[in-house]
Amino acid sequence: MSDRQKTLMVQGTTSDAGKSTLVAGLCRVLQRRGVAVAPFKPQNMALNSAVTAEGGEIGRAQAVQAQACGLMPHVDMNPVLLKPSSDTGAQVIIHGRAVDNMEAQSYHDYKSVAWQAVAESHQRLCRQYEAVIVEGAGSPAEINLRDRDIANMGFAERVDCPVILIADIDKGGVFAHLVGTLALLSETEQARIKGFVINRFRGDIALLQSGLDWLENHTGKPVLGVLPYLHGLHLEAEDAISEEPDIERADKVLDVVVPVLPHISNHTDFDPLRLHPQVRLHFVGPDQAKPAADLVILPGSKAVRPDLNWLISQGWDTYLQRHLRYGGKLLGICGGYQMLGQRIADPRGIEGEAGESNGLSWLPIHTVLEGEKALRNVEGQLTLAGETVPVNGYEIHCGVTQVDASCPALVELAQGPDGACSDDEQIVGTYLHGLFETPETTRLILRWAGLKEAQTLDYHQLREDGINRLADTLEQHLDMDAIEDLLNLQVGQGS
Repeated sequence: MSDRQKTLMVQGTTSDAGKSTLVAGLCRVLQRRGVAVAPFKPQNMALNSAVTAEGGEIGRAQAVQAQACGLMPHVDMNPVLLKPSSDTGAQVIIHGRAVDNMEAQSYHDYKSVAWQAVAESHQRLCRQYEAVIVEGAGSPAEINLRDRDIANMGFAERVDCPVILIADIDKGGVFAHLVGTLALLSETEQARIKGFVINRFRGDIALLQSGLDWLENHTGKPVLGVLPYLHGLHLEAEDAISEEPDIERADKVLDVVVPVLPHISNHTDFDPLRLHPQVRLHFVGPDQAKPAADLVILPGSKAVRPDLNWLISQGWDTYLQRHLRYGGKLLGICGGYQMLGQRIADPRGIEGEAGESNGLSWLPIHTVLEGEKALRNVEGQLTLAGETVPVNGYEIHCGVTQVDASCPALVELAQGPDGACSDDEQIVGTYLHGLFETPETTRLILRWAGLKEAQTLDYHQLREDGINRLADTLEQHLDMDAIEDLLNLQVGQGS
């Protein structure tokens, strides 16, 4: 079977139309039916990333999609990852490794090289799996980006694969989005679209039917499904910070505050806290009021020194001094950990203009940003508040941090100690992302922060339940016979 016969692409009329979610759901449905399936995103722009077993970096959404397939994440699932470092520039990651920081025009010129990585990864996946479900990026109707496109129709045209187009009805204008997107495509691209999916529908489907009939008659394309709005569904966001999920809070809760840095990275670290019934999580953006907190967490950052300057300009240093004075706890993760130290040096200009900055000076550490990025999954033990628990996580950082010999580490890993604690354990920091995905680690940190009877929460199982709920929904509301026909699969039997 050819690569095109194994490949189906999901494109969206807009960002956040539901591409990542639909791909994850399709992967789980096919996996349930005995099909060896893999996810693929040619080019991803996101600051939420995951570390693969071989020590590469890919988009977080592809790691979730891999779980939906019953696979470990691999760099071939997302061969090109762009991590924005400014409004016009990004770090370019090819096959899991950073190759350079580029401005938009430079990357546009580089796309012929990036395409080779995309083609190689897609071909390898097609050799290994019966089906490859591909996620597009943004919208295929961005006519200013069509030249040398490798993320949407540029990819689909080159590999000659069918496409389904998804649109979000909850935001309004769904028919205009679908018809307008189709109108802006070339004739060959229009022919490539085999059907529409309408996402996040609420209400009586009978009231929508006349619109669906018109859409099919006007475009000649079938509506393959209308997916309902799934309240409380949690799958990690590709980049945007998700809204508060619909969960019931316990009577006694812990207030956790996270500043939304301009270059915040891996904010998916906090998804387990958003879902915890004893935690009230507050993401605080620019110029927003800063609520009282039991625990403040400084998150990861793609540009630590500029984000530290922003933090201070927003008055967070004064807020944190008051927070600590009244007994609140403070945790820094990755870039946030670096900010807690004495100095941050970037002599090579890896994250912007070269230079040094004073840190917040609450931990006796000094950080220098170096060219080689640390990328690894780790496990070890975390010790806090007189208790030691197992911890799992992953590291993604260019910083090399020296810790004063008198300062105790927060975590002991096979690779050595990680992180630091203040003498009174009121302030702690670590390079480990994914801390709260380990139930015992979450329970201990919440207890340290003041929640004496902290519950455990199995985040991996919650994610698994979400994937299965999504797959159940697709089985009910999506024409899976048509989907499997597009992949040349026999329904319910694999290929």
